[in-house]
Amino acid sequence: MELVDHYLDRVERLDGALGSFVTMTADAARAAAKEAETRVVQSDADDLPLLHGVPIAFKDLTATAGVPTKFGSLALADNVPPFDADVVKLLNEAGVLSLGKTATSELGISLSCETELGPPTHSPWRRGLMAGGSSGGAAAAVAAGLVPFAQGSDGAGSLRVPAALCGVIGFKPSRGLVSHGPLHSGMFGMPINGPVARTVADAAVLLDAMAVAMPGEPYFCPPPPPEGSYLAALRRPLRRPDGRPLRVGRHAEPLLAETVVDREVLREWDRAGRLLESLGCEVFDVPAPFDPSIGSLFQQVFSVLAAMPLPPSRERLLQPLTRYVRAEAAKVSAVGVLGILSQLQNAARAAMRALADVDLVLTPTVAEVSVPLGHFTEPGDPAEHLARQRRFSPFCAPYNLTGQPAVSLPLGQSESGLPIGVMLAAQQGQDALLLAVGAALEQAAPWADRKPPVW
Repeated sequence: MELVDHYLDRVERLDGALGSFVTMTADAARAAAKEAETRVVQSDADDLPLLHGVPIAFKDLTATAGVPTKFGSLALADNVPPFDADVVKLLNEAGVLSLGKTATSELGISLSCETELGPPTHSPWRRGLMAGGSSGGAAAAVAAGLVPFAQGSDGAGSLRVPAALCGVIGFKPSRGLVSHGPLHSGMFGMPINGPVARTVADAAVLLDAMAVAMPGEPYFCPPPPPEGSYLAALRRPLRRPDGRPLRVGRHAEPLLAETVVDREVLREWDRAGRLLESLGCEVFDVPAPFDPSIGSLFQQVFSVLAAMPLPPSRERLLQPLTRYVRAEAAKVSAVGVLGILSQLQNAARAAMRALADVDLVLTPTVAEVSVPLGHFTEPGDPAEHLARQRRFSPFCAPYNLTGQPAVSLPLGQSESGLPIGVMLAAQQGQDALLLAVGAALEQAAPWADRKPPVW
């Protein structure tokens, strides 16, 4: 009970300046905490679930039984699902206690959480800067110490972008590792649930609870690591199975748009490469495996994903960007979507084959240190909004296309004290290796004690 009260008190005192939560479930959390305490008294410690009594928060795009799931939209403000998403069910079975729902952008489309449901989500490091999206509320809440960790999801960088901006870890697992059921279209296999955390160990233990194979999923669930858990795998040696050093290919060429990467971002990316070399990895430059021309193709597919059915009377409640994206999706025929997916799949094949002998790829997470709230909407043109997003985040989305695991790590800081993330991606199914490398980097250059002013 004390742990739940501690975090609820922090939310009450601090979240007014952040806007990281959109729905609170304080009474339910306290009731669950009392039940958890009773179970501790009545049970053997070995019988308690992995995360017994640990507070968490769920993203507002994730279905929670009996709790509003608004999808960041006035058009769905009264939506209360009668069921839990699989990831919620699994985490509840692991013992977590939910404090509520974290803010997201409308339908997860924007890279900044600025909706009509409430105030925008600010960076915990500097008010007025965006926290990122669409898992911006989750990242801001974890960074500010309002929850120890949180669930988020990532369809084009939605875990990694806010993690980089808020100075936390955003881990996008391999395709198929975490269920998107029980009612979800699959969305071409691009979105996936994952953890937001302050430490790699916290991300690993949360992934252990999430990564349970569920019947009927459309994509193969990679097997658990040989160590038995992702947490245990953090201790594995940073070597290939034959004992040779891990091969890390690095590049800082934008993948979705032609843009200039900030010098401070490049400095921390270069530093990350040198840290990996100091850990015994073989680090070398590789050509960018995707051409920026895929950016427009990816945007068309993502527009189709945003075209969820809505009653016509609710359309007027959508934000301009969402209405624009849905209108663009309406222009694409079913045959056109299949053609675009074919082109993207061919691009993914070519990229994976070019990197077949590379264990990890190192890039920046985003191209800039940060931008102010309103940066994307400032032109008043939804098409320019999307173009600015691609220029700001030109590295993340291709890994949703390939299905590879990818993580943003808060390795660096700008000269003005803002966090800078770097991104590592591994071969599909190599989530344990990616986490082990992240843990080694965290030990070499610790970040967990680096806290934002709001803390």
